[in-house]
Amino acid sequence: MQVAVYDVRGEIVEHMEVREDVFAVPFNEAVVHQAMVRQLANKRQGNASTKTRGEVEGSTRKLYRQKHTGRARRGSIRSPLLRGGGVVFGPHPRCYRQSMLRKMRRLALRCVLSTKVREGDIRVIDDLHLEMPKTKGMVDILSALGADSAALIVTAQSEPNVVKASHNLAGIKVLPSPLVNVLDLLSHKTLIATVSAMRNIEQIWGTKIVKKGAPENSENFRGESHASL
Repeated sequence: MQVAVYDVRGEIVEHMEVREDVFAVPFNEAVVHQAMVRQLANKRQGNASTKTRGEVEGSTRKLYRQKHTGRARRGSIRSPLLRGGGVVFGPHPRCYRQSMLRKMRRLALRCVLSTKVREGDIRVIDDLHLEMPKTKGMVDILSALGADSAALIVTAQSEPNVVKASHNLAGIKVLPSPLVNVLDLLSHKTLIATVSAMRNIEQIWGTKIVKKGAPENSENFRGESHASL
């Protein structure tokens, strides 16, 4: 499978071969949805807290006598019905963390990457290096690549100048290739990746397994069964 490689001026300079086990996987909606929900849940701090009527400050005496006042019956000032009283069934600190099988996490990411390729929402750039962290330079590159709106820029490793140049651009996020995740891919329309970043993604998220004693360039592949997930 081949994808076009662009330069910083938006012109196609070559085509590169990408692995089908990473960029040509059928879309699995259930697995992708579960991965997205898991990632959102794991971002939650879970420190919201309220006090019950037994925890708020205030006297426990009866506010006024039960009868012959013409008013509603009142007990403690800590009642949830009164302002400053306790909260009924309010949130308390808890852990929202969810677990997910490793195979499913990897499958979800490959599904999203494959969808980007099928829908033409990926731009592979030969090199992305800025001498100075200028926002205008990054705007020109994004305009040439047709990614003026939300875009995720993936580099092989951390590029401080690229990060600084994109910091003031709304909807633009820069990540090194090892930190690519489902939520960021779904949150941005266009994926812009360098050639070296694409190779890193293939190495990290591919299904290739090198057996012990085998050379590093050994073409041993494992096809993961979707039915088993």
